[in-house]
Amino acid sequence: MPFTFTAAPSSRISKTKPKKLSFKQAASSPFPKLNLQKSASRARSKVKTVEDDDETLFEDRLDDQGLVATLATDLRLRDVAQTMKYIRSHMFDELPERGGMNSTRIAEVLNFRKSLPPIVPNAHVHALIKSPTVVEREIAELTAAGILRRIVVPGRGVGRSSISDALVLVEDWERLVRDTKGFDGDLVDAYVRQLQASAQRSNIAPGTLTVDEATMLMRAGFLSAASQPLNSANVFVRPDKASSGTMTSMASIARAASGSLDAIGGHGAVHAAGGGGSGGLRAGRQEGDMTSDVTLKKGPKDRRELQFALPSTGSFLKLLTDARSHLLALLSKSKYNEAPLYLLRERWDGGVASTEHTARSSMHRKGFEAVLPGRTRKWKQFYGLRFDWVLEECVGAGLVEVFETGSVGRGVRIV
Repeated sequence: MPFTFTAAPSSRISKTKPKKLSFKQAASSPFPKLNLQKSASRARSKVKTVEDDDETLFEDRLDDQGLVATLATDLRLRDVAQTMKYIRSHMFDELPERGGMNSTRIAEVLNFRKSLPPIVPNAHVHALIKSPTVVEREIAELTAAGILRRIVVPGRGVGRSSISDALVLVEDWERLVRDTKGFDGDLVDAYVRQLQASAQRSNIAPGTLTVDEATMLMRAGFLSAASQPLNSANVFVRPDKASSGTMTSMASIARAASGSLDAIGGHGAVHAAGGGGSGGLRAGRQEGDMTSDVTLKKGPKDRRELQFALPSTGSFLKLLTDARSHLLALLSKSKYNEAPLYLLRERWDGGVASTEHTARSSMHRKGFEAVLPGRTRKWKQFYGLRFDWVLEECVGAGLVEVFETGSVGRGVRIV
């Protein structure tokens, strides 16, 4: 028996046979063995949106060919009163037809717009009129004539960037008071007389209204307790009856039982201290303190120092502050804190779905899909606040400036 043999009969090595390709696979692809996978860019394009916070807005430096003198596009604006009406009428965009908002959200947007007071920031007027001296002189003349009132909210900044300085037409103020439900005719007439008599004063004369009348106006937001500004002489002064600003007695609070209503000042302590607004108005209506057919009874005069106010002023100031901060945050994402105006407008609007063929093609090339307006920050947080309105506000406050580039239109940069 020979000792030579081959390993073929007992070897465990096996060769893989090539798989037979179907006719369809072999004919359709010249590379049948390659794994077919989507590219990473296409996979990321589904989740990428125009409001990506990590994306750089603009990386190049723009040419500066001179600042824009005024942002007014309507040449019919002649005086301060006409400019104020123009600013109020062009504050919000109209509701889009395909906005992606349900009926509840649409009602919230409309109710918020309706609840805002008819005030206009002073800085916004300066952005639409060239001469600041002419604006201030006309504001002083209209205030002295009783046509215009100036509202100053303490603690909201100083200088041009302050949001505490606002203007309101007296006729709009009177219309707001008369349209408020639940006020007696005598109360409205008394309030309007005081509003017209003290054209240059923010405080109402003590003893003019009764305690019931003053309480009702404070709950509606048309009066507030006069706040004394703090200075080096009165910061550490011991509070007394003259400086407390309320009719709440500390002794009665100390004697009240813990956990009771008297321990926190009793019913209406917040409104007696100067609080109020729609929340207090609703609470008063629920408890029967204020109804549509109420008849005021003459009672003791209110000797507190009260000042005129407008309801929902805090909501307006918060909206204004957030809009300014958001616009500056968008500009700060560029390398040189400046960007073309059209690009900044597109980012503010959130890249909403457009019906134009060119806009759809451009967005398809950039690799993202358009979103509905109701899903953008412009409508979620700012209730449809217009980009031009916010830009004019920031220019008037001295936060940004608009300049001509000569190549890409106008540019905007942070001052």
